Amino acid sequence: MPRRSDARQKMIESAAVLFRERGVQGTSFADVIEHSGAPRGSIYHHFQGGKTQLAEEATQWAGEFIVAGTVAALAERDPVAAVDSFRRWWTKVLRGSDFSAGCVVVAAALEGEREPTVRDAAARAFGDWERVLAAAFRQRGVPAARSRSVATLLIAAIEGAVILSRAQRSTAPLERVARELEGVVAGALDEPAVAAR
Repeated sequence: MPRRSDARQKMIESAAVLFRERGVQGTSFADVIEHSGAPRGSIYHHFQGGKTQLAEEATQWAGEFIVAGTVAALAERDPVAAVDSFRRWWTKVLRGSDFSAGCVVVAAALEGEREPTVRDAAARAFGDWERVLAAAFRQRGVPAARSRSVATLLIAAIEGAVILSRAQRSTAPLERVARELEGVVAGALDEPAVAAR
């Protein structure tokens, strides 16, 4: 597979950063060029499909970034501690952006009818994240259906907590949700042991 050019990759990453603060529709090619430092003509060279292609690829990149972080957190810690890792990461993002940055994948999902392929990229990213989390629970003995439900709950709760935190300009909602999620995850992990007794 050919390596992406540095300019192209910088534009994808810049688009992701801008989308999480401004949304897809609120971000122009000019914004991405300025943020990435790429030459003006290069954006049309690398993204012949226009802004839609750039948004799809930025969403895919963001989804892969989230999955890689999730895999790393789960490899280093048990799923309960991984929830705290997510909380700490989102706290850093929220405070570091003065509560203006949210999730790129959520921004893409909100495009709905305006950009259905971008929304579809978001669906794939969320699906990948859900599969990684569910697999971690299954590896620890949680039944498949329960693993998927808890994975879905984690994603929905964390993303919702990020939105609430942005709106309230406080990490308190994220902290409360993370505490509750730690209890849910611990309970799900204990269920196989209790059933075996």
